[in-house]
Amino acid sequence: MAAINHKLHGNCVACGPANPAGLRLKFKKQPDGSVAAAVFCRKELTGYDGLLHGGVAALMLDSAMVNCLFAAGVTAYTAELKLKYRAPVKIGRAAELRAWLEKDHCPLYLTRGELRQDGEVKVSAEAKFMRGEG
Repeated sequence: MAAINHKLHGNCVACGPANPAGLRLKFKKQPDGSVAAAVFCRKELTGYDGLLHGGVAALMLDSAMVNCLFAAGVTAYTAELKLKYRAPVKIGRAAELRAWLEKDHCPLYLTRGELRQDGEVKVSAEAKFMRGEG
């Protein structure tokens, strides 16, 4: 499956391939329409010692959900983002991101996402996106 690359996101701090300081997340569309990406939780992303910063987790999940819309051919902007921090995400370990479209009420879209580590949902998210230009 090919990586998703949106023309407006080249410099995105989360998924932009042209941003040298970014996370450079590479989302791939899955057969069920969701998107997924592997991520390594490196030391530079620390909040509390040994743990991923909660804001970085939010950034990752926001990116996952908008990339799910990109994969569906929709350009949209975050209108609302809700997160549930279920368990700490450990630094120095791999994790997986997944996001999917829950409801399409164009121009409003409801998406959901998960950040998993060791097969366990550590952070879950839901967001509303408004359709935009692009």
